[in-house]
Amino acid sequence: MQTYFSQTNLKTNSWAIRMVESVLQSYPISAAYWHYEHGLVVKAIRTAGFLFQEERYIDFAKQWVDHFIQADGSISTYRTDEYNLDQINSGKLLFHAYQQTREERYLIALNTLHQQLQKQPRTFSNGYWHKKIYPNQMWLDGIYMAGPFQVEYGYTFNQPEVCQDSIDQIILLEQHVRESNTGLLYHAWDESREQPWSDPNNGCSPHFWGRAMGWFEMALIDILDILALEHPDRSKLIQILQRLSNALLNYQHRPTGMWYQIVNMGEQQGNYLESSITAMLVYSFTRGVRKGYLPPEFLTAARRAYRGILENRITMDSQGFLTLEGTCGTAGLGGIPYRNGSFEYYVQEKIIPNDFKGVGPFILAALEMDIANGNHEAERNL
Repeated sequence: MQTYFSQTNLKTNSWAIRMVESVLQSYPISAAYWHYEHGLVVKAIRTAGFLFQEERYIDFAKQWVDHFIQADGSISTYRTDEYNLDQINSGKLLFHAYQQTREERYLIALNTLHQQLQKQPRTFSNGYWHKKIYPNQMWLDGIYMAGPFQVEYGYTFNQPEVCQDSIDQIILLEQHVRESNTGLLYHAWDESREQPWSDPNNGCSPHFWGRAMGWFEMALIDILDILALEHPDRSKLIQILQRLSNALLNYQHRPTGMWYQIVNMGEQQGNYLESSITAMLVYSFTRGVRKGYLPPEFLTAARRAYRGILENRITMDSQGFLTLEGTCGTAGLGGIPYRNGSFEYYVQEKIIPNDFKGVGPFILAALEMDIANGNHEAERNL
């Protein structure tokens, strides 16, 4: 079995590379799942490979993809009939594989995921259900899971209507979940108002969960990177990004630079400074400034948040392997047992060390900081 880990790279001054090596030494491809958080981490590892011209990382990502994509183009463990937006995220890795090899199996897999989105159940307002088991519900998470894939698919295969569908999802959801006083976004929206967690007046879930807004921010950044400069809705997406970023900036914890699990409830008993939302915003703010979507003061905020993670949430063992502490393992709404969206629910979910939903964004955030600090060996084309 091929080994992708390198002990030497643990001595680098790049926290991104240190974390990548820490993942590789404990994550054999045989343990992989076609799951959104695995795809998130592998895409982050591949991005590190592009930036630092480290072929091991790029090869690891290719082998990971090949672990799932069969000779006939089917995707191992994936099921279309679940209509689960989370299952789209790993498909973002397929574009590069197809562009580099032109193997038909990758094209078939891309088309399979695209066809899921074409047939995805929709709300009355034409928004995607988050999953088949969550009828009439749009979640912020789903914008990240499916949006960038859909936009890239539209541009890759010259299907502008596919790209527009993704943009319409963003605009629709933001209109319904944005709270006018704070500018923050509720986790989810039930257009039918049937779920016990939904507000009977607006259909929204009760709280501003940090990671949900982090997913949404990262989706906007990644979509803007793909979207044509002349697209008529580009300015709308930038305005949405700026609105949310400004709102979140108001709730940054001054002593540490981090953000709370429930963003607007500060030091209420049980609330805690959460790693994944903080890493997601470091990535989004830093890249947003670099790409011109956000003004320079957001880089200052990102540096403060990044320092907060390094000082409060990163530990290193005697061999140099990193652990990212303080990531919420999971949070959702409805289901069995029923998740009611209360403050108590969100803060009582398990906190998991090295959870991929924190590790992936941390790698991406650290790579953006490497670029901001001039600490890289590749062209600044990411």
